[in-house]
Amino acid sequence: MQNIAKVDKRTTVEKALAPLCSGQTLLVGGFGERGFPYGLCDGVLQLGIDDLHVVKIDGNEDEIGIGRLVEASRISRITASHIGLNRRLGEMINAGEIDAEICPQGILAERIRAGGAGLGGILSDIGIDTLIGENKGRVNVGGVEYLVESSIRGDVALLHAARSDRFGNLVFRNAARNTNPLMAMAADYVVAEADEVVEIGALDPNEVVTPGVFVDAVVHAGEVK
Repeated sequence: MQNIAKVDKRTTVEKALAPLCSGQTLLVGGFGERGFPYGLCDGVLQLGIDDLHVVKIDGNEDEIGIGRLVEASRISRITASHIGLNRRLGEMINAGEIDAEICPQGILAERIRAGGAGLGGILSDIGIDTLIGENKGRVNVGGVEYLVESSIRGDVALLHAARSDRFGNLVFRNAARNTNPLMAMAADYVVAEADEVVEIGALDPNEVVTPGVFVDAVVHAGEVK
């Protein structure tokens, strides 16, 4: 049995992102500035990889966050619920340079949650008679028709937390608990960028949202800016 007290997942951004490669699906936490891993995103840009499928609630803004990946033509597909603040992303989607799936925010979160729970998908009647419902499976349950929304998993999840211990137990601040905890469970490899990294035992267990068993690497935010 592994002795957790001896485990240290702290590393540099370069080592943490070393397993990433072109063509992967990246789950990126945060909505706007809340819970977004700016340092890790910049690290992905420096890797030079491309053909990425990014799953994120929003598209950030031009030249900020994943907006920098958009400008560098590193993203080939995005799944999001809000892209209105990123002018360049909208232009590239309209030009056919980036494939986009726009998904209602609550449904997007539940699809990620389903991926983390090992489910194939969820049932929803949201948007059933709109463009959202086109080309999706449908089932009838109790006389009500539902869309079959497929679950979402990623090769890599990039998260931001307020605090982490060296095992990777994560504490999120306020609205940063948007998709970060869900994505931690729905990816094969998880990297957390934390504002503060402390020793094991220093965190109040009642404040821990994401257990360290879901986290593969931890980097200090101050070291990746």
